[in-house]
Amino acid sequence: MKRPDQYHYSLVIEWSDEDQAYIVSFPEWSDLTHTHGDTYEEALKNGREVEMRLQENEPLPQPKTFARV
Repeated sequence: MKRPDQYHYSLVIEWSDEDQAYIVSFPEWSDLTHTHGDTYEEALKNGREVEMRLQENEPLPQPKTFARV
């Protein structure tokens, strides 16, 4: 069985005009799982930290993978 740090999960970073921040979401986890950052780099860092906590504390969903059509 793979260790959690060997899974590759999706992390989506989008700019929010309303929040004036980059919002990070995780498609494989619930729609309520988000974080943010004032810069793209900060959002990515915060997203990776949340991802690691999710992998430590939650049952692991199947990661989405890229498939060429």
